[in-house]
Amino acid sequence: MTQVKGVHFAQPPGLMQPFSVPIQITLQGSRRRPGRSTFSTSDRRKKKDNGDGGSTPDVQKKLPSSAGEDRAILLGFSMMGFSVLMFFLLGVTILKPFMLSTQREEANCTIMDTHVKDDWLDCSFTCGVDCRGQGKYPCLQVSVNLSHSGQKAFLHYNEEAVQINPECFYTPKCHRDRNDLLNSALDIKEFFDHKNGTPFSCFYSPDSKPEDVVLIKKYDQTVIFHCLFWPSLTLLGGALIVGMVKLTQHLSVLCEEYTSTVREEVGNVASQKELYQYKLGRKWREREVKGF
Repeated sequence: MTQVKGVHFAQPPGLMQPFSVPIQITLQGSRRRPGRSTFSTSDRRKKKDNGDGGSTPDVQKKLPSSAGEDRAILLGFSMMGFSVLMFFLLGVTILKPFMLSTQREEANCTIMDTHVKDDWLDCSFTCGVDCRGQGKYPCLQVSVNLSHSGQKAFLHYNEEAVQINPECFYTPKCHRDRNDLLNSALDIKEFFDHKNGTPFSCFYSPDSKPEDVVLIKKYDQTVIFHCLFWPSLTLLGGALIVGMVKLTQHLSVLCEEYTSTVREEVGNVASQKELYQYKLGRKWREREVKGF
């Protein structure tokens, strides 16, 4: 509280005695009010930028992920898990038999003889949930001549037929209808009878059992390529999806950090400007009071 006293007004002669009027000017309150309002404005702005708390928190290291990002990550991990399952199943059913199977080379074969053996072979079949039956199937033998060596060999449909019965061309599906099984064997015999004397492509094993020749290879290079390509592509696609989502989240964190830094710098500049305006106004008021 500042008081200005002793302001005397001179009176003409003959009048009353000089008198003094005490004048009280409150400057302290008037000086504090603008500063209080200025700092409160800057404080509110800082609180608005930094949150409800009084201290400035650090930038959040991890932003909350959206539902789309969560679904994309789930899709990526599902694709990778499915690819691993495909590798396991295809490796057990195709790749392992291919690696363990005998490597065969291509050659030309010529039909020498085809006949159905008189002795039928035993087989079993299922006729229901708890029903199993016994049957017989005819054994079709196809003898061929290897053109490159002149050696006689038995022809089989594929590697699986060699493992099941090395004497028969194929093993049909067992059932009770003997006539149907016989007609199937006779149709195949007639097909090879028409090729009598005509060379055709076949595959033999030069290292072990060259007498076992197959007509087609069950597992060739094309099948192996597809067994490796599609699971690998699925695994790569899933990893790419997860990597892209993680990269997007990382860029979002960097962007948020940069935005917070720029916001703090702008707030500091605004506070300094308000402080300068406050000091300038204070000096102007002091000069005004002194002039008065």
